[in-house]
Order: sequence, then structure tokens, then C-alpha cells
Amino acid sequence: MFKKILIANRGEIACRVVKTARKMGIKTVAVYSDADKDALHVEMADEAVHLGPPPSVQSYLLIDKIVQACRDTGAEAVHPGYGFLSERQAFAEALAKAGVAFIGPNIKAIAAMGDKIESKKLALAAKVNTVPGYVGEIKDATHAREIAKGIGYPVMVKASAGGGGKGLRIVHKESELVQAIQSSQNEAKASFGDDRLFVEKFVTEPRHIEIQVMGDKHGNVLYFGERECSIQRRHQKVIEEAPSPFLDEKTRKAMGEQAVSLAKAVGYDSAGTVEFIVDKDRNFYFLEMNTRLQVEHPVTELVTGADLVELMIRSAAGEKLALKQSDVKLSGWAVEARIYAEDPYRGFLPSTGRLVRYRPPAEGKRGDITIRNDTGVYEGADISVYYDPMIAKLCTHAPTREKAIDAMASTLDEFRIEGINHNIAFLTAIMHNKRFREGCLTTGFIAEEFPDGFHGLALDAAAEHRFIAAAVAAKLMRTMRAGAISGTLNGAHAPGRDFVAAIDNKTYSVTDAHVNAGKIFARIDGEPFSAITDWEPGKPTFYLREKSAEHAIQIARVAGGYRLSQAGVRALVTVRRPDAARLASLMPKKLPPDTSKMLLCPMPGLVVSVNVAEGQDVKTGETLAVVEAMKMENVLTAERDGTVKKVNAKKGDSLALDEVILEFA
Repeated sequence: MFKKILIANRGEIACRVVKTARKMGIKTVAVYSDADKDALHVEMADEAVHLGPPPSVQSYLLIDKIVQACRDTGAEAVHPGYGFLSERQAFAEALAKAGVAFIGPNIKAIAAMGDKIESKKLALAAKVNTVPGYVGEIKDATHAREIAKGIGYPVMVKASAGGGGKGLRIVHKESELVQAIQSSQNEAKASFGDDRLFVEKFVTEPRHIEIQVMGDKHGNVLYFGERECSIQRRHQKVIEEAPSPFLDEKTRKAMGEQAVSLAKAVGYDSAGTVEFIVDKDRNFYFLEMNTRLQVEHPVTELVTGADLVELMIRSAAGEKLALKQSDVKLSGWAVEARIYAEDPYRGFLPSTGRLVRYRPPAEGKRGDITIRNDTGVYEGADISVYYDPMIAKLCTHAPTREKAIDAMASTLDEFRIEGINHNIAFLTAIMHNKRFREGCLTTGFIAEEFPDGFHGLALDAAAEHRFIAAAVAAKLMRTMRAGAISGTLNGAHAPGRDFVAAIDNKTYSVTDAHVNAGKIFARIDGEPFSAITDWEPGKPTFYLREKSAEHAIQIARVAGGYRLSQAGVRALVTVRRPDAARLASLMPKKLPPDTSKMLLCPMPGLVVSVNVAEGQDVKTGETLAVVEAMKMENVLTAERDGTVKKVNAKKGDSLALDEVILEFA
């Protein structure tokens, strides 16, 4: 067994590998860029080696520097994680030349299956059904146009070296093709150092279901069940679960055996994932094979009890798999939610900055529920513009799917993040979505369920009363605490019992409100409300037990009241004494500035291109500029016809949120 391994990655996956290596008694070496010098994975590893500037092409993608780091530290093997160099044949070859083991598949398997174009050719030769398309690299836009006409729109433009939704675009009509090719090439080049593309038919109403395989260097390959990964946004997975609510045992076995056959055809000898598109009749088609550990591997570990990272390390060290296929059993249900630094209320645009507060729910067992949180951040850390926006992967495991979903919903309510925007409210809304809970999924789920974007769930009457009661109780408890401060005038902070509460432009009369020994009581528009809480001023989560249900409400004090959120719902509740509420109603309302004639930068990012000039007439839908943030290109288009009055940005500029790019006449 190896004594020391280097982890050629960053973030949560680097931290994940450190945990297993530590359990196995193996020393670890981290690598880092300037942006990651204070990162969690650097702190967790036994040693750390600096690679270079923040951009991945100048740090995490430098094969020579990583190989040299192995020599300098005496690392005997490298775990590549996912992304970056994890599926690059040249990296595995460089390590082999240096006498360093690669904790991943052999070079032949990487070459055959890691490249999306080559894997499709191999699958065709093995008579595996594949999605219709051109099996080969497209030469240019004209060539792509010919292919698309041949197979019919919609089509997918995909990066051959892609993964994680990078370098992938769906094209619905010919006029979108050139921009899709350019953006896919740029993303692929920046993320993988390889801008080759191919085109295939986009299958409508598909499910994305993948099989986890694991092989050793002695010809053994097993499959560890499937993962349902249909909940995607911009072709990047958001929620995954194991097993799939759609597959029956017959289909699971057929898919698993086909995945194993494909893996054995190339002598596969590590963890890998065979991805399938599955139609409504459970017909499945080979999509691609990822020759690496997947982001969503924890759900498989939770339902099988396997440590896939440990199996990868043991396989790389030459050990045989200690399991037979009959030993792989699926137990219970697991759900994973990816928590991203993005603003779901502004079209999921990336968010960067400092994690002023980061308080995940406690990991471990809660009765028959297991909570797991894989992360690479800590409170006070910076979320960089240079890398993937994922903050954490929250996982729950329970005996049934319904229990796992309920557990995910409640633990998401407990997850506290401040300082940046995040998607927790959106993830919670999905957990409460009727269609999701019924398992009626396709890869178009998010676009279909949230066609106008995400604006939060609507407050029902019960939630309104719960939020008002929490806000009033918080105000009372703060007032009582202030009254207990020594030296204050007797009675100066005596709590009142009557208030006016406003929520979502609605006003409620709150009377006879009091809190005593954790018991809350109030009459909200005459209707009695009672609950129990152990909250104290300063705590970020207000746990409120109402009747038999316990609610975890995020609470933050703001001027005049509190901002609260729970179950995908957020609201501002102002709580005032009746006389203060009457005076507040007389105050003038401050109107926001008019930005209707400006194109604002929707996120902190780098200007890739400005596609128009001063004085130019533009039409609705025309590309105005392209801004890159967190390895993804965002194309900004005209919302209506107009004339460009002034151009305030140029290619290469780094812009802040809401900085003006263009002004219109």
C-alpha cells in the first residue's frame, strides 16, 4: 500500500480524498494556486505544494508542475479527483513515465473511454445503442451545420473532453449554432485545455441515469447500482439520488451488465461511471463513460456501504476487489443536493465573496437518518471567481425515498450561509415539489417546473403566522434581554404585548403576545398561535415546535424587523408598536434608480467579448456581450430593439456585480 499520495485537485473532492487516505494511514500532499493558499484542502493535507496563479490553465492543469511536486514530496501515487486532469491521457502517461501510480484507470481505458468521441466509436463497435449523431470531431461551423441538418434540430454541441456541463450547449435552431460552438470551445479550452467538439441529437423527455462501476487490475469489474441524475440546470446536475425511482430490477440488471461489459472491453480497472439516456419506456442508450470518480459518488456509498475512494486506492496499489457482484446490495435511499454559490432569484448567476457565516447541519445519525456533508470551505473562506461555484454536497440517507427527501428538506432549512448568494431555497423548493416527490423526472424538470425562473415559493397562511410569531417572539426576547442589563432605567425596556406586523405587503394585528420559559403565545388577527422554542438572541436558526411539527427557520435581524426563510420561502417581517407602525406608514417610499436603458453585468466576472459598437442598432435576442464567471460563459442578449449609446467595457475587463457594460439611447 502507498505511504503517501498527492491529490491533484482542490475543494471538496480534495478534502474527501484526504479523509479516506487518513483512515487508511496514508500521508497526503495537497496542491494549490494563489487563490487557494488558505483553502481547507491545504489545511487538511499533511503537506502542500504551490502551483501558480489562480487560473487553472496556470496552476491545476500544469502536468509538469504536478509531476515535479510528486518528485519533491516523494508521493508514490496521485488521485486526480474529478475535472481538471482527471480524464487526461497525457497526465496518466506523464505520471507513469515518472514512476508514479495513477489512482484511476489504465492509460488504454482513459484513451478509449475518457474521450467522448472515442468512447462513442467503441460503443458502436461493441453494438451498444448510442444517441444518433456524428461520431467524430467537427471541423468548423459549416461542418456542424451539415451534421445538424442531417440529424435534425434540436442538437447538442459537446466538448469531447467535457464534463460537469462545461462545453455543452443545446441548439434549437441554426441561428444559435455559431455562438454555441464558440462558447463551447472557449469553456472547453479554459476547463480542460482541449476545444474539440462533436454534435449529436438531443433526445427529448430523457432521464439521465448512470451506473457506477469498479474494476481491479485482475480483470474483475462490478457495478454498484445506479444513480438518478435527471435534475439538472444548464446540463449540470443539481440533485442526485440512489437508487432511481424509475428503474425496475430487470432494467437495473440489464444496464449494470451492459456497463460492466463495456468496461471489460477496455480492461477497466478503477472507479468509473457509464451514463445512459433512458426514455419513458425504460429503453436505455449509452451516452458516455466518465473515467473518474463522480461528484455524486456519496449517494452510491450511502446505499451500498462501499468507500469508492478506498477501492480506487486499493485497485491502484494492485489489490483484488474483495467483493463479488452478489455482495453488492442496495440498502435504503440516498439523496444529494449540490449547494452552489449562485443567486437563484437572479437567473442562477454566480456569486462570489467571503463566507461571512457557514454553518452546515451536524453530520451523523439521527435515528434511522444519516446526514453527510462533503465540503471544501469554512467560515471566513473566499468563494473565488476562478473555479466551480459548488460550496458543498449535502446528503441524506433513510430507509425510504420519502424519508430521505423529508430529511433533506429539514436539513437544508438548518444550513446557514451568509456573505454570498446561494441556492438553498431553490433546493428546498424542489424537495417540496409534488412532481419530484412522485419521482416523475426528466432532464427538463427544472425548466418545466420553473419556466419563468425561481422566485421563491408563495407563503401560505400557516407559514405567514409561523413567520410572524417567530419575528414577534424574537423582538420580545431581545427587548427582555435589553431590560435585564444592569444600570438601565427600571421599565425602560419593558416588552409590549401588542404589535403591528407586516409581511409581503400585508398587515396583521398581533395582540397579547408573550414569551415565557420557551413558550410563545400571540393572537394574530384574533387567531391564537402557540408554539415552543429554545431560541436565544444571536442564534441564526429559530427552531419552533408547533403542535407536532418542528420547523427550522433561518432568522436575521434587519432594520424594523427580521428576514426569515424556510422551506424555499423567504420573507421580511417588520414588527412595530402600533404608534410606530402608524408613523412608518407616513414615510415616503424610496424608488430604485432607473436602469432600463443599461446593460448591467449580472455577476462579478471577466468580459470575454463586447459584440456591439456605439451607434449600432440592435434587435431583440441579439448577443450584446459575453461574460465568464466560474468557468462558465454567460451570453448577454438584447431584451428589446434599441441603439447603443455608449460602451463602457472592453474584452479582458474584470467587472463587479451590476457594473454598467452598455448604455442605450
